[in-house]
Amino acid sequence: MDVEKLMNTGLEFVTTYGIKVIGAIVIWIIGSWIVKKLMKVTGNVMTKSGYDASLQKFLLNLIGWGLKILLILVILSQLGIETTSFAAILAAAGLAVGLALQGSLSNFAGGVLLMIFKPIKIGDLIEAQDTVGVVKEIEIFTTKLLTPDNKLVIIPNGTLSNGNIINYTEEGKIRVDLTFGVSYDADIKQTKEVLLNVLTSNSDVLQDPAPTVNVSGLGESSVDFAVRPWCTPDKYWDVYFGTTENVKLALDKAGIEIPYPHAVEIQKEA
Repeated sequence: MDVEKLMNTGLEFVTTYGIKVIGAIVIWIIGSWIVKKLMKVTGNVMTKSGYDASLQKFLLNLIGWGLKILLILVILSQLGIETTSFAAILAAAGLAVGLALQGSLSNFAGGVLLMIFKPIKIGDLIEAQDTVGVVKEIEIFTTKLLTPDNKLVIIPNGTLSNGNIINYTEEGKIRVDLTFGVSYDADIKQTKEVLLNVLTSNSDVLQDPAPTVNVSGLGESSVDFAVRPWCTPDKYWDVYFGTTENVKLALDKAGIEIPYPHAVEIQKEA
């Protein structure tokens, strides 16, 4: 055995690959430190920007994995391993996953948009996808609404973000639209005073904007009044039902008739 030749081969191997291995280790240590610092800075920026906690966690994990994969590719390149094939495999895998999860990615993108632009927040009363409810939870893929009759409705974020959203809470005030009809024999001025008194005596009705009562139409058997109280969104149903009941009581007390259908029986003589 040629010991000298063997030693020269070993020395050449160490010289060639040892430096690469040491370089790879150094790159890993420095790269990991840089990734950690970048993640910390990114997290602080997201926190200061008011990103939703769940979105922030998801994005940080996504960015973290992306940076780590990039670091691994750099290390493999340092070791002399061809990384072009790895990049091609990753791109093909990404495309395949993207096609397979097309609907989920749409919901994810919708969730990101909802959390960044914040058209709705937890606790908001909204109307979306023919559903009215309070936002209970906003997740990455879905949003949960709690309806007035205590039903939980789960809406995909892709559908939610691409449709119309009516936010009743955003402005802090909401108008309750009610219509009441009275007899043509009733005095219009008196009726308006009775209806307006019902609104102003309700502590849940806001005085700014002031509630209004106006004649809205002349029906077949009634003069119709548009009753428009304002309230905070959380008091909507209290004002709606309370006003309806109190209007009936007040009109009865004032002797103002509320018309109702009458049946007329016609008898023919034999």
